[in-house]
Amino acid sequence: MQNKNTERGKMTRIRANQEYRNKVANRIKQHLLQEDTHEKQTYDQLKGDQIQLNDDAWNMAEKIVRRTYTDEDVKKAWYLQNKFENVSTIAKDSCFHFHYMGKKETRDYDDNLKIEDATIEKHFDFRLNGSIDSENNYSGNKDWAYGYALYRDEINAQEDCNADILIEQEGKDNNPHLTKYTDNNIKYLGGHTDSGYSKQWKEKYQLDLIGRDYCRDRSIACTEDEFMFLMDWKRQKGLFVRAHENWIKSVLNQMKEIKIGLKGYKYLDECIELANELGCNITDAEIVRTNSTGLTIYNPKNLADRIKGMKNKREKTRAEKIAERILYEKQQAESIN
Repeated sequence: MQNKNTERGKMTRIRANQEYRNKVANRIKQHLLQEDTHEKQTYDQLKGDQIQLNDDAWNMAEKIVRRTYTDEDVKKAWYLQNKFENVSTIAKDSCFHFHYMGKKETRDYDDNLKIEDATIEKHFDFRLNGSIDSENNYSGNKDWAYGYALYRDEINAQEDCNADILIEQEGKDNNPHLTKYTDNNIKYLGGHTDSGYSKQWKEKYQLDLIGRDYCRDRSIACTEDEFMFLMDWKRQKGLFVRAHENWIKSVLNQMKEIKIGLKGYKYLDECIELANELGCNITDAEIVRTNSTGLTIYNPKNLADRIKGMKNKREKTRAEKIAERILYEKQQAESIN
């Protein structure tokens, strides 16, 4: 009788199909994104610094520009442009070329090192999609990564938008899935129509500049210290984008292991157990109500422990490594004795 009851109990277990596995995976992913991990803390902290960071850099840029193109110069230029139809010499701009006289290393014909005077110049773009690459003088679509990181919550609240799409698709060729979400993201930010956040950003960071065409066709002199201050601004923006990438990659790496485990589970209760072990408390009723086999069946608790070990990573100090080595050698000696 007991064997029959056991058999009946086994028959009542809900089999895990792909729909159920996907639902459990999605619930776990949302839980992982909400966890207060080192990666998320770094992202949140740097995000809180961005407005002040950009304001400080803008104040520096404005100081440099107005030293060359004074308020009086700007007033005269507007007067002439408004008076004569054939004069186009001033407009509002948000990007600049700054330079200073520095040194650069070169080689002579005998490959001997030479230090020569040189003009060191870079492009600094204060638009929302302004270049964050210190080695690149021009902006591009990839630089929307900064806007994605800064307005991640706002973007992800929109239908068919995904602020993490560039990270999820890293290393992949251009494809309709990537194009769909990048186009929708940029459209929401106002990049296609100069509206929304993109317009707000541009209007906040713009100056009347004298010159012609792109960046008003001029490079403005500054000091080396001023130049390095602005280079650090670009670097800090890059670190923020990197923090966004590191956080999302941490979650994606965990999800790879989780999906392998879920694929191997035969019953829904095994999937639920994994979720609960990871701190995501759900029931089979929730999964069923909300409406393939794997290579290896992972024990849910062991897999959960492995996933937990994939976050909050940091480089161990030399002292910690030495302490671990001493402990290991002590344990080895004790096992021999």
